[in-house]
Amino acid sequence: MDTAEFRKRGREMVDYIADYLESISQRRVTPNVEPGYLRNLIPNAAPKKGEDWDDIMKDVERYIMPGVTHWQHPRFHAYFPAGNAYPSILADMLSDAIGCVGFSWAASPACTELETIMLDWLGKMIGLPEDFLCLSDKSKGGGVIQGSASDCILVNLLAARHSAIKALKQEKPFVEEGTLLSSLMAYCSKEAHSSVEKAAMIGFVKLRILDTDEKFQLRGETLAKAMEEDRNMGLKPFFVAATLGTTSCCSFDPISEIGPVCEKFGVWLHVDAAYAGSALICPEFQHLLRGIEYAMSFNMNPNKWMLVNFDCSTMWVKDRFKLTQALVVDPLYLQHSFSDKSIDYRHWGIPLSRRFRSLKLWFVIRKYGVEGLQKYIREHVRLAKKFESLVRKDDRFIVANQVHFGLVCFRLKGSNSLNQKLLSSINASGKLHMVPASLSGNYVIRFCVCAQHATDADIIHAWDVITMFTEEILELMKVDMTKEEIVEEEEEEEEEEEAEEEEEEKEIKEHVEESVDEVFLLERKRKHSLKYKRSFFVRMVSDPKLYNPKIVRALSSTDSRRHTSDPVDSETGVITPV
Repeated sequence: MDTAEFRKRGREMVDYIADYLESISQRRVTPNVEPGYLRNLIPNAAPKKGEDWDDIMKDVERYIMPGVTHWQHPRFHAYFPAGNAYPSILADMLSDAIGCVGFSWAASPACTELETIMLDWLGKMIGLPEDFLCLSDKSKGGGVIQGSASDCILVNLLAARHSAIKALKQEKPFVEEGTLLSSLMAYCSKEAHSSVEKAAMIGFVKLRILDTDEKFQLRGETLAKAMEEDRNMGLKPFFVAATLGTTSCCSFDPISEIGPVCEKFGVWLHVDAAYAGSALICPEFQHLLRGIEYAMSFNMNPNKWMLVNFDCSTMWVKDRFKLTQALVVDPLYLQHSFSDKSIDYRHWGIPLSRRFRSLKLWFVIRKYGVEGLQKYIREHVRLAKKFESLVRKDDRFIVANQVHFGLVCFRLKGSNSLNQKLLSSINASGKLHMVPASLSGNYVIRFCVCAQHATDADIIHAWDVITMFTEEILELMKVDMTKEEIVEEEEEEEEEEEAEEEEEEKEIKEHVEESVDEVFLLERKRKHSLKYKRSFFVRMVSDPKLYNPKIVRALSSTDSRRHTSDPVDSETGVITPV
């Protein structure tokens, strides 16, 4: 492809993207395919010669789009939002065109310096203390863009582990590091993201998962008690992952309680605000950050709820030297003459290669302004409150969480299997897409406002779909209940028939020498036969499987179970690496 064709195809691609996003509501929100669908549609070997661009784009629509889950769809209410604003898309285009690999300042000075400045911009927007800002006077802190919140949690756990081992080594200089490592204990709540558990597995440290209160928050008292128990057993508490805006229900751990406990025990406190962190740009929500001065690190995802495309997870540390000490590998070919005067972000994370991701932060913040982004956040919160009010007005449902931002957890009154059937039916229809969560053993349905331009009409439509399927499910339940009643009646009839038969046998035995009225016996046998046939007909017409196989498929469901390769102590909740 030469420059002339690139200009032509580039314009066509922009048109295709714009048309896709404008008409996305006309598509089914989730794909109607099964695993392996693409294998039979695409050749099993690469073409030897280049193909025509028009043919490639035809295959995108023919083969790829049917297998896409449309996260920007107005009927998509699963997980959390996935940022996708036009300024961010254009910034990524420019970043890809520049094509720099910004592992160090020397590799691309603008790539490094814009990232530093953007992280200071964003840190100020959400109200982080100056200790976390790189360009603040006398600050040892700073921010960096990582690939995901999982990366942020992992690198901070590794930094905390390095710091703890270093301190223990000074106390016990003759003890092997492997032995010291086995004494380290990390903590999180059972509502924390699964990436904390994965980070502990990778870091080869023990993790204690603690219970939450009735609001699904990790309390300071619970944490202090666990740390005290572990310290008395000779273990070393070293890392706590607290959450502002949990994935299951958007609950908030009270940092003001947890922070002093971590300070008392000398523990690294990391705060994960992947989803909710974006809302902190609104002053009315910054009270949720109270106690952040106790934290050693903090992360949020602008690529979730701040209109920035994936990947863009922002992370700040209070002491960047403690972070880099755990991750520095400095071969000669990566060194440069400005190392002592600049930041090299290759020391701040796992990957060496880094894209020019700060461009999209710069584009989005400048194009929308802080006020424009605040307006977007507040509108999503308003729409979530509207959905909450619709749920509360229907006596058949309950709201299962405190609705702070854009996430509402609700459930139909009844069993977990009933709610699972409801969600399965809705998702299978392709009319909406939502995902479940488990809160205190209850199966709940998560409804998240995700679409960038979501409206009141979208919320009302979603509720109409939910109530329509609810009525269908409840009708099916009535059919099932009727069937159970019929079965009970049949059982009673069978018991009566058995009793009658026993009585007959008794009478026949007692009057065996008496003559038998053959006509009477034939009549009785005929009535018994009719009774059996009538009972069979009732069973047949009341069994949905015999006349509507679709009901069977709609009612079928499977239990989702969480698996881990590591043993879990049922009493303590401690996961020990194998």
